[in-house]
Amino acid sequence: MVSTGLVVVLVLIIVLTVFGNVLVCLAVGASRKLRCVTNCFIVSLAVTDLLLGLLVQPLSAMLQLTGEWPLGATFCNIYISVDVMLCTASILNLLAISVDRYVAVTAPLRYPALVTSGSVAVAMAVIWTVSLMVSFLPIHMGWNTPDFSVQNQKQGRDERACRFEWNRSYVLLDAFATFYLPLLAMCVTYYRIFRIAREQARRINSRPSSFSTVAVAREHKATVTLAAVLGAFIVCWFPYFTFFTCMGLREEPDPPQTAYSVVLWLGYANSALNPLLYGALNRDFRRAYGRLLCCRSISPAPRLPFTPAQQGDPLWATESKKEKDITLQEMKGGSSSN
Repeated sequence: MVSTGLVVVLVLIIVLTVFGNVLVCLAVGASRKLRCVTNCFIVSLAVTDLLLGLLVQPLSAMLQLTGEWPLGATFCNIYISVDVMLCTASILNLLAISVDRYVAVTAPLRYPALVTSGSVAVAMAVIWTVSLMVSFLPIHMGWNTPDFSVQNQKQGRDERACRFEWNRSYVLLDAFATFYLPLLAMCVTYYRIFRIAREQARRINSRPSSFSTVAVAREHKATVTLAAVLGAFIVCWFPYFTFFTCMGLREEPDPPQTAYSVVLWLGYANSALNPLLYGALNRDFRRAYGRLLCCRSISPAPRLPFTPAQQGDPLWATESKKEKDITLQEMKGGSSSN
């Protein structure tokens, strides 16, 4: 018998994933302040998570609740491939956001020249190429199974089953290329971002300034934001990839279904949290959310050329122009005055 609580949890994750990521896309499209090159990564992440909520999570919920797959072996392999592709793309988009923030903090004056429409397009192409290479190609060629045959198409198999099979080589390549190495890169970049933010605050605090309190507040805000971003990513995806790696190294044909379901849906939950972490923590996003939810119009004025100080920061861009000017002066070693 299906648990009512389980149904509620699965439906809630799906609804939050779809609604939250639609809201992010609408907010960027409707608000002039949010239409900048920086937020292309935010929109890419939202679109990826939205597709996961529309195409994958409902089928995963059906399989979870009924224990049966009524759509045939071919569509099962397509479903698993899309699942792997979108989860991989979501993680790699998170990595791209961390690199974007690192460049913005370490090279603010060169940022507009480094992060352009062209470089963003290249990053998107790399993200989707890697996602396709670890999903559709190996699964439909049979490279992921212990006997190198295409999964779910063997004679005598259970026609109502839909299984994702693993071998050691595929597991190690997929886990390290799409999780452990991105996780290491994110930890390094966010740690360096935090250190730079702390050093900037220390420089400002070492001189008499009416902005010392602001600097301390900004350091605290950056710390909380980075902890939330990285913490949610680790909590949601580390259990799944640890389980995936362990079962794959053992080439376990029938992993414990309860444990697998828990870690899988915990990973899915990250797609529901992303709109909060990369949207609601930004003042411009919060204002756009409020206008959309209250059905108030947002001026769709045409996008204007922007300067580095006007460019939106998806994580903590809430300081005023004066504060940004002071920060740039501090980074160049200059003195700031009121």
